[in-house]
Amino acid sequence: MGRLFFFRWAAHNRCRLPPRGVPMRTELWYSERYEEHGAALSLKVTGVLHREQSPYQEIEIFETEHFGTLMTLDGLVMLTDRDNFLYHEMMSHPALFSHPKPARVLIIGGGDCGTLREVLRHPEVERVDQVELDERVTRVAERFFPELCAKNDDPRAHFFFEDGIAWVGRAVAGSYDVIIVDSTDPVGPAAGLFSEEFYSACLRALGEPGILVAQTESPLLHAPLIRQCQERMGAAGFDAVNSLYFPQFCYPSGWWSATLGRRGLALDSFRRKDAEAMTGLRYYHADLHAAAQVPPAFLLPSA
Repeated sequence: MGRLFFFRWAAHNRCRLPPRGVPMRTELWYSERYEEHGAALSLKVTGVLHREQSPYQEIEIFETEHFGTLMTLDGLVMLTDRDNFLYHEMMSHPALFSHPKPARVLIIGGGDCGTLREVLRHPEVERVDQVELDERVTRVAERFFPELCAKNDDPRAHFFFEDGIAWVGRAVAGSYDVIIVDSTDPVGPAAGLFSEEFYSACLRALGEPGILVAQTESPLLHAPLIRQCQERMGAAGFDAVNSLYFPQFCYPSGWWSATLGRRGLALDSFRRKDAEAMTGLRYYHADLHAAAQVPPAFLLPSA
């Protein structure tokens, strides 16, 4: 979505990173620029922890001054220690608490395993298949984000490192209750995860009732994409479609969305008592469930 990155001195000059293990001798900032919007996100970096080229992308890990550990993929921010809970909680709990019995869950992407950890908080979940294209993302996350990977050895979790679109395409009809598409931006291999064809394949793979939830970028910067995803889910055959909105500091504009498609469920389907009983969360809670689904005026159906 037009995201670029660069490193800068305090005086805004471009600079090269020192080799891994070499201490920083000057103030260094990681900046991700959103050229088409004339904006950028910057985080003050105190060290380079890891850098590698996987078969699919460049994976880099930095230590920041105030946001803990930072992971980037091909120069784009994926997560930080400080704010990842917002995204991971909202990509999982609203969908799972909207389903009467979310026993079988599929996660497409989600290589950092934060969404998986949140899904496994639900005792109703019997099995989770996580299908991530790049195994190195998961292995690097296990090393540098161990708290996100704390449930990776849960016997309900099953890992498959392959293409998620192909996985859904050959899935047995009705084999999942919830499908979570925890993807990168809709460019390159991830572009197909935003297509009507893919949403149709997800609908076929879902039982009835069933729920699909997919990340759909920034409401402020990418409103046309959100509308497009809603329309494509509807065209694919989902009975009810709407979006969630939540803050996410390290992503473009600091405001993010996820879009839900429901099969055999109403928009107000919600296991409220179970949501009220869940503890240990930092953002999502029962009262927020409905509030997060209220769109801004410029994304109302009549707008």
